[in-house]
Amino acid sequence: MRWHRPLLVLTAATALLTLVTVVGVLADDRTLLGAPVWLKPFKFAVSFAVYAATLAWMLAVLPRRSRFAEWAGTAIVAVSVIEVAIITLQAARGHRSHFNDTTPFDETLWSIMGASIMVLFVAHLAIGVVALFQRIANRVSAYAIRLGLFLSLLGMAAAVPMVLPMQDPGLEGISGAHAVGVPDGGPGLPVTGWSTTGGDLRIGHFVGMHGLQFLPLLALLLTRRTRLGEKVGARLILVSGLAYAGVVVLLTWQALRGQPLLRPDSVTLVALGGLIAATAVAVLVVLRSGRADVIEIGGGDIPEPGRSGVIERGRSGVIERGGSGVFEPGRSAVAETDPPAVIKSGPNT
Repeated sequence: MRWHRPLLVLTAATALLTLVTVVGVLADDRTLLGAPVWLKPFKFAVSFAVYAATLAWMLAVLPRRSRFAEWAGTAIVAVSVIEVAIITLQAARGHRSHFNDTTPFDETLWSIMGASIMVLFVAHLAIGVVALFQRIANRVSAYAIRLGLFLSLLGMAAAVPMVLPMQDPGLEGISGAHAVGVPDGGPGLPVTGWSTTGGDLRIGHFVGMHGLQFLPLLALLLTRRTRLGEKVGARLILVSGLAYAGVVVLLTWQALRGQPLLRPDSVTLVALGGLIAATAVAVLVVLRSGRADVIEIGGGDIPEPGRSGVIERGRSGVIERGGSGVFEPGRSAVAETDPPAVIKSGPNT
């Protein structure tokens, strides 16, 4: 496995910065918008450490080395360093890093951050395209990696409304906001700071970004902790990815209507109920189709001689899959059919 070293270096550096900012939170009593001044660098350091480690792993498991994807990974490292450095610098100065145009210097830093975010988006998209066209052997992992990459792009897109004219807070020198219907810096949830009195666009952004980790972890659970076949597992990942995207859209829509996360209105609840119901139905359909694909052949049946394939053994039948190999007569299996599989059975003789 070939790891992307610049991404690993970024992981280590941001992990170290996490420790430094924890000290800052504890030792520096300054606040900014109602939160400890070092809290934002802490959250971004943790986020970038997890993001970089996940991307490094994804590039490592691609079956073919892609210089294009590696260059994109290096570009992500470069702009991530710029982003985290500016956020940390502004925290040390006691100034806002995002949406800050109060002085020419602050405006320049915010412009650099905006350009860096665009580069990161394009480079991340490039890695997603490479993963889309690579032939990853295990379909469960393939679906998880591809959908995870594109879910995180959706999470990035969920942050776009923060800088649109509708989010102009009407404050001199401030060109955007993450809260909707209330000023930034009001009452919020612990650590995250998500508004408890109005909408907050950071929620959809956060959830979408971490789809990058959620789907691979779900794939690991399905392959290591269940006996589901590869086809069923891949379909479940697809359903989960679509449901996850629905959650990101729902959270962003809720925020844009000025609703706190924990105080949704009836329309939001109905939409959530519809999403849960549709997901549950889709999961049941996938599981039933998986059972329908399992063909049990009476124990003791012997495959027709002279045919080639790969034998999969289980408790009660035999499956012949196209390919090379020789059947071992008298063995039994439960087979999950998946073209070009051919099932052969016959009476014992």
